[in-house]
Amino acid sequence: MAKINKVVLAYSGGLDTSVILKWLQDVYDCEVVTFTADIGQGEEVEPARAKAQAAGIKDIFIEDLREEFARDYIFPMFRANTVYEGEYLLGTSIARPLISKRLIEIANETGAEAISHGATGKGNDQVRFELGAYALRPDIHIIAPWREWDLNSRQKLLAYADQHGIPVEMKQGKASPYSMDANSLHISYEGGILEDPWAEPEESMWRWSVSPENAPDQATYLELSYEKGDIVAIDGEARSPAEVMDQLNQVAGANGVGRLDMVENRYVGMKSRGCYETPAGTVMLKAHRAMESLTLDREVAHLKDDLMPRYASLIYNGYWWSPEREMLQEMIDASQRTVNGKVRLKLYKGNVEVVGRQSDTDSLFDEAIATFEEDEGAYNQKDAEGFIKLNALRMRIAAGKR
Repeated sequence: MAKINKVVLAYSGGLDTSVILKWLQDVYDCEVVTFTADIGQGEEVEPARAKAQAAGIKDIFIEDLREEFARDYIFPMFRANTVYEGEYLLGTSIARPLISKRLIEIANETGAEAISHGATGKGNDQVRFELGAYALRPDIHIIAPWREWDLNSRQKLLAYADQHGIPVEMKQGKASPYSMDANSLHISYEGGILEDPWAEPEESMWRWSVSPENAPDQATYLELSYEKGDIVAIDGEARSPAEVMDQLNQVAGANGVGRLDMVENRYVGMKSRGCYETPAGTVMLKAHRAMESLTLDREVAHLKDDLMPRYASLIYNGYWWSPEREMLQEMIDASQRTVNGKVRLKLYKGNVEVVGRQSDTDSLFDEAIATFEEDEGAYNQKDAEGFIKLNALRMRIAAGKR
């Protein structure tokens, strides 16, 4: 075992990371620095300070990263209309690069040789955290306790906590049977009855959205303003990226928008069933595609669609800091220079409908050409005959041979 003098721990203050903190002190005999991030999970992060202090931690980092998360990670991803395996909007995946970056920055600032996380050896997050860390600091040492210790159940973790006097807050009432992860983009659910892909999720599981059946009987209309592919205002009121996420999550969730139940292919090789609530993201994807439909050249739009699955896989698999993702991002961002205007949406009982789109400066829609009425010579319909025959030539030749 390499000698580690100081390690930066991604620390939530919950059972797992509280046990990890003590385990690192005992097993590695090292100083632990804790890092706790608010990325919009909806829970107070400040209590982690008192818990870390009680464990004898001197360097405690607690940071509000909501704006950075939305501005530099969520928004760039949605410029690409990113969807993994046709459904997943990558809510967990996109949060990991930011956490990796801050872990490395704090390690550099404090002189730590190592970082540590609480991701298990079965999931994607261990890959995402560590690929990001190595990309940003190749010589970093990474400690992943779940791959080293034998505390592989909640009962063993609780016993370890009791043995070492680690306070564990037991929530009042019935404990959730699900493993949940939340941030400004989504909340995910795994475990419990969800491990049976045939079992329907319990209605009580969902936290951010009402069921479509119980959503209001009156539709809600939204107007989103775009500049260079990013939402900058809602209903004419300027909003920061984090404010966009908060408002859209509230409004869309209240209309039953954003639920997903899927079986996905993890990078580590297994299939996993998970449920997700992504109210804001569901609205953003629909609206952004509508804005692009008006302002993007056909071939640019189609090329983006061709490349999107590759881009989505890079994010899902943990390659945000890779040169290929950065190259794709430059291309995607360049395509967004003309994605300016407004989109009007109708939210009703779980559905998001685009009911209007407008761009005063960059619309490529020409009503004089597209009209079914007299076009005053803007389009010569006779030209279509030669166009069709030229495109049919190869098929006509092949048919003649048959």
